[in-house]
Amino acid sequence: MISLAGRDIMHAWGKFVFTGMGLGLLIGITLSMAGIYRGMVDDAKVLLDNSSADLWVVQKDTLGPYAEPSSIYDDTWRSIRGMPGVARTANVTYLTMQVRQGERDVRTMVTGVTAGESGTPGWPPYLVAGRQITRGHYEAVADIASGFALGDRLQIRRNHYTVVGLTRRMVSSGGDPMVFIPLKDAQEAQFLKDNDAIHQQQRRTAANPAFNRPQVPGLLDAVIASQSINPYVNAVLVQIESGHRAEDVAESIRRWKRLTVYTRSQMEEILVGKLIATAAKQIFMFLVILSVVSSAIVAFIIYTLTLGKIREIAVLKLIGTKNRTIVALIMQQSIALGVIGFVVGKITATLLMAPIFPKYVLLEPLDSIIGFFAVMVICILASIIAIRAALKVDPAEAIGG
Repeated sequence: MISLAGRDIMHAWGKFVFTGMGLGLLIGITLSMAGIYRGMVDDAKVLLDNSSADLWVVQKDTLGPYAEPSSIYDDTWRSIRGMPGVARTANVTYLTMQVRQGERDVRTMVTGVTAGESGTPGWPPYLVAGRQITRGHYEAVADIASGFALGDRLQIRRNHYTVVGLTRRMVSSGGDPMVFIPLKDAQEAQFLKDNDAIHQQQRRTAANPAFNRPQVPGLLDAVIASQSINPYVNAVLVQIESGHRAEDVAESIRRWKRLTVYTRSQMEEILVGKLIATAAKQIFMFLVILSVVSSAIVAFIIYTLTLGKIREIAVLKLIGTKNRTIVALIMQQSIALGVIGFVVGKITATLLMAPIFPKYVLLEPLDSIIGFFAVMVICILASIIAIRAALKVDPAEAIGG
């Protein structure tokens, strides 16, 4: 029956191959959708890995700094640094925004990092070109996915920065490339109001009688001065000393500093379980729809091929061929169609879709193995309609027409 199935495929090889290629494109999209989800999870984990932090200290009762806005005073790190089990602390800010370079805008996550050396929490752990930030202002390190090159001039808010280093796979949980700038510059970009806003606020403050009463001398000047500084950061990144449990140190900070603290596992749950949850549901629905469409295509083509050889099947029945032999013939053709489709789909996803897709696509071998067996199951189930039609053929049709 293997030879009969093969001969029948060769008889209609054009229809069979082109159908397999069409099915392959659907399978390629399905594999790519699974790879997109894997890539989103990997982006979230890479973001946490590259921060080099064991704990994230954020504003109380928030999910910051990646999932919700968070603002804490930038001197908080000093009191945390002196607590038992804390090895190193560093302020950090995160701001997703458009960065202008020449005539184009690139959506990035601008990250403000504390002055220090390589290994400081928040810093890019390695570079592929150039050097780390050494000046207190107007230097930047960018991820190569941004398309920036060494020496490029970037505009962030009112200031301009020179790209002095390039890194790789430093992205936000949404896949946006990261741009690292000095902390003071990042605080200004995120928290400082523009000159017009400050001027208008000063006029409103001066016009408020409460600030001009004799019993509060100097209060107006203090308020105006406070509008020109930005003493906030989004989080404090903490590295703990060896021999201490992250949860124990986190609980101590929560108790004494009245702040919210997340461990690595808790932050990963926020990024994957909350930020990516909706996207995961959408991708799952697409996978279901694509599986149904693929099943319909396989069922249709196998059914069509079966109807095209009704007389041949009748002849086989007339000469005493068993039903299981006919079932095997049809099922072998369905599986062959699935194999062709999977090979085309795997090549399409690996060589075409993954490299050009705007988001990171992670194609894991286990997903391909699961996908292959899923395609085989779909093809076997899709052949049932054709098998039922073949088994109903009357052997008399072999001599009736």
